[in-house]
Amino acid sequence: MDLEPRSGRLAAWGNALIAGLVSPDDAALAVVGEDAVHRVEGLPGEAAPVGLTLALGRLRALGATGLRIALPAPGHPLGLSGPPEFNRAALDAEEAVVCHGCALGLVPEVHEAGPVGDVHAEVVWRCLPVREAPPADVPSLAEAERELAEALREATEELTRLDVAGSGPAAQAAIDTYRARAEQGREVLAPGYPPRAVRVLELARRVGMLVTLASSSGNGHGGAVSASEIAARQGALRPVERIARRARVAAYNSVVEERERGAR
Repeated sequence: MDLEPRSGRLAAWGNALIAGLVSPDDAALAVVGEDAVHRVEGLPGEAAPVGLTLALGRLRALGATGLRIALPAPGHPLGLSGPPEFNRAALDAEEAVVCHGCALGLVPEVHEAGPVGDVHAEVVWRCLPVREAPPADVPSLAEAERELAEALREATEELTRLDVAGSGPAAQAAIDTYRARAEQGREVLAPGYPPRAVRVLELARRVGMLVTLASSSGNGHGGAVSASEIAARQGALRPVERIARRARVAAYNSVVEERERGAR
């Protein structure tokens, strides 16, 4: 599980822009991050791909009042509401952004370019129609926090039982990398998000890191080496990974959900 999905950056900083908390240029710069460039193609009213600053302004003009994310996986259309074409594209990319207030969604296509040692990513967001309906299987922040606390306990117990945690230099390197990236991305949720959302997202990252560490321990992170042991481990941790993904979606989408509740 990546520390920070591109759909999360786009939704978080797009929501801050919509709320008037950041400038269009600052929002676009934060979304691009370490990538080389982001463009949006298929946007209504635009015949060619456009930059993020123009695209975010166009989405607002088309009626977007917020941005949600989806993090689907096979058999789990998390955050999606259709139609099938959009769902398939989002599942292939393993992420997407869904506009609230207008029936449009964005799916990233990532292309790497450049010589060895200087590879950079260029991202094209495909704009597609979406069905205006409640997103699938997204919990509230309170639900996500409760589920994560239990999931973290279960993941830690599983790591201990399988002799994975702290079992070698590869495991320690994975933990150190996670901590460094987490520190760099601590402000990922952008201005305007509630403290609970920040807390839930950080906890979801921790759970996701533990699941990744345990799942890959057959490649040098721990003691289990047989195919049956690895399969058993992945089966035990799959529900935990699912909970972590649900929580991440809840955190990124919380601003839109709160705005919806306030408008009722």
